[in-house]
Amino acid sequence: MKQFTDAGAALIGLSVDSGPALRAWSAALGGIRHPLLSDFWPHGAVAKSLGIFNEAAGIVNRTLTIIDPDGVVRHREAFQGTLPDPAATLETLRTLQIA
Repeated sequence: MKQFTDAGAALIGLSVDSGPALRAWSAALGGIRHPLLSDFWPHGAVAKSLGIFNEAAGIVNRTLTIIDPDGVVRHREAFQGTLPDPAATLETLRTLQIA
C-alpha cells in the first residue's frame, strides 16, 4: 500500500501460525502485499511483548499497532471480525507524526 510507504510507515502482519501456513493463507487470498511475520516459536513471544496475544485461544488478537522508529507503541486498536480502515489508519498515523 503505497500511501503508507509515502507516509513513512511499514505494514507488516504478525501471526502465531508457521511460515508455511502463512504462505498458504496468503496464496488462498490471492496474495498479501505486505510481509507476514511468523511468531511461531517461542509461541507468541512477540505478540505477548506487544500485549496482543490471546492466551485462552493461543492466537494473536486482530490489532492495529503503530510503533515509532524508537520502538515505542504509539497507538493500539483492536478489531473483532473487521479490518482496520486504511483511510482512518493513515489519519491516525498523520496525527501521531504531527504530535
